[in-house]
Amino acid sequence: MDKFVLKNGLTVLVEAMPYLRSASMGVWVKAGSMLEQSSENGLSHFMEHMAFKGTQKRTARQIAEEMDAVGGHLNASTSKLCTNYYAKVIDEDLPLAADVLSDIVMNPALDPIETDKERGVILEEISMVEDSPEDVVYDVLSEAVFGDQALGQTILGPAEKIAAYTPNDLRAFRSRHYGPKNAVVAVAGNVDRDQVRDLMEEKFGGWESEAGEEFPVSVAIDQPRKLFRDKDTEQVHLCLSFRGTEMGSKEIYPAAVMNTVLGGGMSSRLFQRIREELGMAYSVYSGPSNYPHCGEFTIYAATSPKHAKTVLEQIDIELKKFLDSGITEKEFSMAKAQLKGSFILGLESAYNRMSALGHNQILLGKVIPPEETIAAIEKVSMEDVKNTSHRILTGPRAYAVVGKKAEKYLQYMK
Repeated sequence: MDKFVLKNGLTVLVEAMPYLRSASMGVWVKAGSMLEQSSENGLSHFMEHMAFKGTQKRTARQIAEEMDAVGGHLNASTSKLCTNYYAKVIDEDLPLAADVLSDIVMNPALDPIETDKERGVILEEISMVEDSPEDVVYDVLSEAVFGDQALGQTILGPAEKIAAYTPNDLRAFRSRHYGPKNAVVAVAGNVDRDQVRDLMEEKFGGWESEAGEEFPVSVAIDQPRKLFRDKDTEQVHLCLSFRGTEMGSKEIYPAAVMNTVLGGGMSSRLFQRIREELGMAYSVYSGPSNYPHCGEFTIYAATSPKHAKTVLEQIDIELKKFLDSGITEKEFSMAKAQLKGSFILGLESAYNRMSALGHNQILLGKVIPPEETIAAIEKVSMEDVKNTSHRILTGPRAYAVVGKKAEKYLQYMK
């Protein structure tokens, strides 16, 4: 892996994978809902959409046609922490991918007519999320855990604010967050490092702007809440959240082992007990979320109203067993093997390698070599898992529930 910095401050990461015939490229910008003021919630995601609606030299149709013409894939995503624009192409078409990506990131037209059109698309996306109770319950949970802090906001933003934003709002937001010192470019695949360096200088060398902003210090509120949202659904959607591990902490690895054993896969305790043995849920799982300065560990289950009380009781029983008896040697060995296996398999993909490079650099300010990750997993001891589990699972809880007459299920939440 090579790393270099352009004269304008843009960091570029390159990993050659000569056994492939493809290349993946991503531009990562530190702009997500965690960096939005309450008055601008949803602008990161809105800006992502507008990047594809035309630039100074391409229409929206031309952007789509140029990538389709070479069988490439162009897309983007917005999270709480950053926005990622990426392309996957055959190796010989990397110059085209670089030209299109640099154009949409650096030169979006932000035309008022196109803004109004895309506003409608985003409002439809918000409606689509509202029709997905699993998505809704996580939004409700974020509010329960983080209150009115930035992490308690949704990524899409509220519909009434999306309906009111103007191109000037988008420009003002871009001026604070979009710039070479607040972005990272990552390239992986069958590429030549020297050619990539020249290509990046050509396509991104003229990008100038401010340095961006640091993530605000966010923490779980002192008294996490039990919140609900009534929706006319067939199932009850339940979330239970604990205070987790902050991004970059060494505790991430024992927490990952804990999660794998408790609810991270088909062999996990929650899956085996609630789905396989009791047949009370199709979907039940756990997972960590790591942010700057804080994190959370969440358990999710969707079940029929008649089983909701039992499912919550069974979750508590499994948590108590976990804390009282710990994990077995077999579970410990399997969990570490599962983590290493999934990580190593992910390294086979140019897109995954590009994504890991960009994600680590933009959020942690460094690249974590694969060998370091594997060594960190192998280093985890059963005592580490025990200590991390007790810190997380004995801490304050927050709950969220979505479904018909959702409030009545709060009485079963301890």
